[in-house]
Amino acid sequence: MTNIFDELVEKQRAAEQAHHRVEELRGMYGPPAQEGGWSPRQTTTYNTAWRAWRDLARDLRTAVADYAKAQGEPRSDVESQVRKAVLQKEPGDVEA
Repeated sequence: MTNIFDELVEKQRAAEQAHHRVEELRGMYGPPAQEGGWSPRQTTTYNTAWRAWRDLARDLRTAVADYAKAQGEPRSDVESQVRKAVLQKEPGDVEA
């Protein structure tokens, strides 16, 4: 089951990266209701990033729920374990 847990960690990382991208775009573009609004290209870029984040987060929730059920653990415990694993080992870290 370690491989499945590792996949959950990777899904968490991907969802976090997608969320950071959405936040980055919000910072760059400013509020959509500002005077002049967003250009069509900005709107498309933002909506694409937002949908990617939403889909990754949904897939993560489903995978965590399935894993928790298979392990007989509460979903919230598995979510905490995954978040902790993400914080402990960042991508690109080299194991000694």
